[in-house]
Amino acid sequence: MRSELFDQANQENPTTARFSLHHRKTLRAVLGEPVLAAKGSMVAFQGQVSFEHKSAGSIGKMMRRLVTSEDTPLMTVAGQGEVFFADTAKDIFLVELEGDGLSVNGTSLLAMDANLEYDVHRVKGAGMMSGGMFNTLIQGQGTVALTSDGQPLILDCSQVPTYVDMNAAVCWSANLQPQVVSSMNMRSMLRGGTGEAFQYAFHGPGFVVVQPSEGPVVPPHSHGSGG
Repeated sequence: MRSELFDQANQENPTTARFSLHHRKTLRAVLGEPVLAAKGSMVAFQGQVSFEHKSAGSIGKMMRRLVTSEDTPLMTVAGQGEVFFADTAKDIFLVELEGDGLSVNGTSLLAMDANLEYDVHRVKGAGMMSGGMFNTLIQGQGTVALTSDGQPLILDCSQVPTYVDMNAAVCWSANLQPQVVSSMNMRSMLRGGTGEAFQYAFHGPGFVVVQPSEGPVVPPHSHGSGG
């Protein structure tokens, strides 16, 4: 049997590394210590592997997760073997935390070492109209795997205020505390709006990572009953 499907570039790359990437679209995790991953992100595994719902932990964490649509539900992946993760063919990037931290848009979190500390925080100024946006603060020593819908852009927030569409923000420096701001005005609202109602506002020493996408487009009638 012959086919370009079987090119070497498509073959599994054997490695003992804890985390590694294949085509930047697939994350490979070698188990030993457990891994936390976004629910539903497993695409394949080899060996003896178990998947369990990751509880919120403290009551405070549980309450914060109950009220946010941005927090990614996590599962604990444990056992012996290797597991492959992906998210709709998005690009995947590995970030090594070295005792520091990173704020992550919940939808961009794919997987991370289970020993890392994490908690959900509400973004300042996020109210009902803006969707009550939240982010996940991850800290400690270990690896975080993030997704970006396309090649990301890194913006320096230290010189001038930086504004980012809330659905396009992937992650940002842990010391930055963005605020939700609105670019709407009455004239635009009366004329149908601009589609750019709310943004994250960053200003201070640090960076924000932006993906060249605002997420999937939902068809106008996709929420119907289906009959």
